[in-house]
Amino acid sequence: MPPDTTIERAISDIVLIVDDIPENLSFLHDALDESGYTVLVATNGESALQRARQSLPDVILLDALMPGIDGFEVARRLKADFATQHIPIVFMTGLTETEHVVAAFAAGGADYVTKPIRPAEVLARIAAHMQNARQMKQARSALDAFGQATVAVRAADGKLVWQTPLSRKLLKDYFTCGEEETPPRLLAWIAEAETARRNGREPPALLLADGSRRLLASFHDQTGDQEWLVVLREENDASAIESLIAAFRLTQREAEVLYWVTLGKTSKDIGEILGSSPRTVNKHLEHVFEKLGVETRTAAANLALGRMRGA
Repeated sequence: MPPDTTIERAISDIVLIVDDIPENLSFLHDALDESGYTVLVATNGESALQRARQSLPDVILLDALMPGIDGFEVARRLKADFATQHIPIVFMTGLTETEHVVAAFAAGGADYVTKPIRPAEVLARIAAHMQNARQMKQARSALDAFGQATVAVRAADGKLVWQTPLSRKLLKDYFTCGEEETPPRLLAWIAEAETARRNGREPPALLLADGSRRLLASFHDQTGDQEWLVVLREENDASAIESLIAAFRLTQREAEVLYWVTLGKTSKDIGEILGSSPRTVNKHLEHVFEKLGVETRTAAANLALGRMRGA
């Protein structure tokens, strides 16, 4: 293996091996170390949980059967912890019966190898999961860096798998739920959006209002990890109007009229809000229709909402 690859792995690629048999630990440690991985070890379930939370390894190689807390329970606890639930777990077991394989995956395992361990097989499987883990880490780091409010919800059970710092703040501001729980209203919206996407329709926008602030959610396709991605965006009256001005080259007043139309206001309502007569509002609407190339309030509102959601 080229030296530069080894150096890179020593810095970034960490494998935690969990096994109660010292000979197994030594054997696997040497094989992984020679391949350039940074290797951590734990001899029981408690120390495995502690070390995983402290070091956040890229992959965990976990013995299924150990005294005390067995590997299945270790995996369940790791997957229940927001800090460690993203780490791929590869089970090691001498048990090949179907029920044990099913138990490994049910506990959150991403893969398994059978004993006696064959180093080449272990290295190949770890490399595959390491690549996936690295890509996910890079994607999440990028979202964090650019201030994206993104959440991932597991399709199988609706569990909140991960979220960026900005999305954590927005969920706290707009929903009443635990920090690591998927808000029921968001779950219901995801189900509705999934149905719409499956039937070839555009997923509906989630809109929650809190005074002059609103929260919009857009729905993205399921990832390879079977997770639904939802992008959250907060807007207020001023930012929405600015986006309409930029999108359609409207005047300030035209954008204001169009904005209130998207919120279902009548010409009379808009006149009262803006201090204008309904006749003046309708005149502004005529200019808006011309610039947007539409003929009705509904068409104008739909076009404006589409642009604001994508802003």
